[in-house]
Amino acid sequence: MGFSKDNLKGFVLALLSSGFIGASFIIKKKGLRRAAAASGVRAGYGGYSYLLEPLWWLGFITMIVGEIANFVAYAFAPAVLVTPLGALSIIVSAVLAHFILKERLHRLGVLGCVMCIAGSIIIVIHAPKEHSITSVLEIWSMATQPVFHFAPQCGHTNVLVFTGICSLMGSLSVMSVKALGTALKLTFEGKNQLIYPETWFFMLVVATCVITQMNYLNKALDTFNTAVVSPIYYVMFTTLAIIASVIMFKKA
Repeated sequence: MGFSKDNLKGFVLALLSSGFIGASFIIKKKGLRRAAAASGVRAGYGGYSYLLEPLWWLGFITMIVGEIANFVAYAFAPAVLVTPLGALSIIVSAVLAHFILKERLHRLGVLGCVMCIAGSIIIVIHAPKEHSITSVLEIWSMATQPVFHFAPQCGHTNVLVFTGICSLMGSLSVMSVKALGTALKLTFEGKNQLIYPETWFFMLVVATCVITQMNYLNKALDTFNTAVVSPIYYVMFTTLAIIASVIMFKKA
């Protein structure tokens, strides 16, 4: 796939986003540990004392910065290009977890990270070109196709449950962020998309998905090692986001 100017912007923003998000996992984990030690109730078991922990908020702000960069990246590049670049966050979080959190990454974990990165590179190289979208109504039409829906199941038994729900919400937020980012980009270009109720609906979906995603990510980080959560979350999130993109944008 040839890189256009917009794709290059999206590529750079996605890389920066992964760096911030990968670091935020570690900072938030430290905050969760401090909060649990102070209150005696862990986030994985319904505790919310981390909301009073400054270190957790620092991690949250770091993640917000990364997500903003990610949000802007989706306005410039296709979801199938931006999403796989999240592989960098695995390397950042795995390395920092090893040195800061003392969470040892074993050989199988290293192999998994390498495979994630290799898969991401293949996807990026072969990512299809995206046709130009002229209105948020086009995205709304694609998003409301009968085949475009998912239904999460709740549970509290293993790492796949928390990360699965988190990844599912993330994939839905990716499609909505893509729509919202495109709408804002078109608005700044003089084609006002804020007059359409669909734009505001996508904004509501983004907010709902992000809140749900953050809640279950906190539970996963509090319950399991970062070196376990990060790769599984990345793989599930990327897979679901690409599937959603293929269904919605008819990419193949």
